[in-house]
Amino acid sequence: MNALTFSTAISSGRVELVNTRQRSLFTARLRVLIVMGLFTLLACIALLRIAWIGVVQPGPSRESMAEALLPERGEITDRNGVPLARAFPAYALWYNPGALGDGGSPLVKSPAEVARELVRIFPDMDVRWLAGRLADGKAGYLRRRVLPEEANRVQAIGEVALEVPRETDRHYPQGSMAAHVLGYVASDGHGRVGMEAVLDKQLLDPATRSRPVALSIDSRVQGALEDELRRGMLSVDAKGAAGIVLDVDTGEVLALASLPEFDPNKIDAAGEANMFNRVTNQVYELGSTFKPLTVAAAIDAGVVNNLARRYPAAQLHVAGFTIHDDEDLGSSLNVPEMLIHSSNIVAAQIADELGPVRMKAAMASLHFNERPYIELPARGFPIWTSGTWPRLRTMTVGYGHGVAVTPLHLASAYAALVNGGIWRPSTLLKVEPGHAAPGHRVFKASTSARMNQLLRMIALYGTGKKADAPGFRVGGKTGSAEKPGAGGYRRHSVIATFASAFPMDRPRYVVIAMLDEPQGTAASSFQRTAAWNAAPIVGRLVPRIGPLLGVMPDDRHDIDLSDLAPLVGGSDAQ
Repeated sequence: MNALTFSTAISSGRVELVNTRQRSLFTARLRVLIVMGLFTLLACIALLRIAWIGVVQPGPSRESMAEALLPERGEITDRNGVPLARAFPAYALWYNPGALGDGGSPLVKSPAEVARELVRIFPDMDVRWLAGRLADGKAGYLRRRVLPEEANRVQAIGEVALEVPRETDRHYPQGSMAAHVLGYVASDGHGRVGMEAVLDKQLLDPATRSRPVALSIDSRVQGALEDELRRGMLSVDAKGAAGIVLDVDTGEVLALASLPEFDPNKIDAAGEANMFNRVTNQVYELGSTFKPLTVAAAIDAGVVNNLARRYPAAQLHVAGFTIHDDEDLGSSLNVPEMLIHSSNIVAAQIADELGPVRMKAAMASLHFNERPYIELPARGFPIWTSGTWPRLRTMTVGYGHGVAVTPLHLASAYAALVNGGIWRPSTLLKVEPGHAAPGHRVFKASTSARMNQLLRMIALYGTGKKADAPGFRVGGKTGSAEKPGAGGYRRHSVIATFASAFPMDRPRYVVIAMLDEPQGTAASSFQRTAAWNAAPIVGRLVPRIGPLLGVMPDDRHDIDLSDLAPLVGGSDAQ
């Protein structure tokens, strides 16, 4: 090969190599561009998908995600934020006969054996009932509110048909306290009886259930009221008791109790029998607690304009009926003496002078002719005679017979009696400062001031002595009314009530304590009247709740009685 040919071959090889490199670079660049294009396409698809989800088909919002985290039912608290009712996760015991799915027996062991094992876990359950329930082959709850450790023991039995599903349960941390205020939640998830029923829609609404509902109740005061009522009821073998603590300026119910109570955590036959609310749903003739209301109406009307005036205290015979006192109180009494010694005869004469039209109007202004004003669904309708009252009815209403109302009616009336004369509806919802219902005037302010003096005198010198808690300036009136029955009043069946307020130099709270059919026991010196059983309940309760409500005992101050004390002849006032 010559030099020329060799040189040509070398040049040709170099050209071919350059061409091969260029093709390789082009191929590599093309592959990179294809890969980048694929990634770009995927990124565009992802962005389009995100846009679709965010704009055209929006996903869960922050609100909806928060809603999913909320309990299924809102919380109820007392006025200070103490939880009274709340929802929490729990377990239940469910019987599922079809769990094995083979059409055979739903249980490996016999129903009796399984029932016995369940009773070892839940000693309060009945083994016979359980055995029968397991044998009938019907699905359903065997038990609600199963603890986690109990659920583990159920699963350890080894029966597939025994399931322990997780559910949301309603729990009342304070047990039976304020049961008649709260009510309970039934198996269908809706409230019954009390504020659970009233607030049902609000507590279930996702828009509002995140905010706890604050009631007017003070759990400390509620606990003290229930404790003292229970003590008083048991000490005199009464069949029931009722009580209320009411703010006289706002109408807020600080405590409301009806005994015997029920446990909203466990609704059974015994609990259902005790759901009737004696404070708001049962009407009673409340006896002599009406006498201060009669006197206030008479003062307002100008019928009583001289408290020193004396009224005959002899028996009255009207329309074939005899009005008498339980004991001889002398030949005559003035108004302060009438209230201190609780004379039916003098109260009837004052009501008679007031007359049926004005007497009925005064009672109607206190709403004694309609259901009590409160949020609870159970509200009793008073026994109220329509039309013109005859003379005898006017006189008997003057001392608390002939009209039947609830203890809540009486509490609202006494609040108006002592707060300057303004009647307001009561409420179980917390009232923010400055937002109390305006109410309406039923007594003159001067009349209210005079009644505060008279109520204080009853606690100092009269039938309310056992309610006079030192330093708390309690005032009030006893009432012992025979219950009506077939053929007339039952002499040995009494409703004993003490209606009171404190402190009387600046009344802030009304307290009502009532006992249904108290018996004469050693604890009441074998007496059945309110002076011996209901008044002592208030005397013990007020020192317990006063400091909690900002009322401290003070022996240096009291309402001025200097102008009335000389009118009370032969009493400790002298």
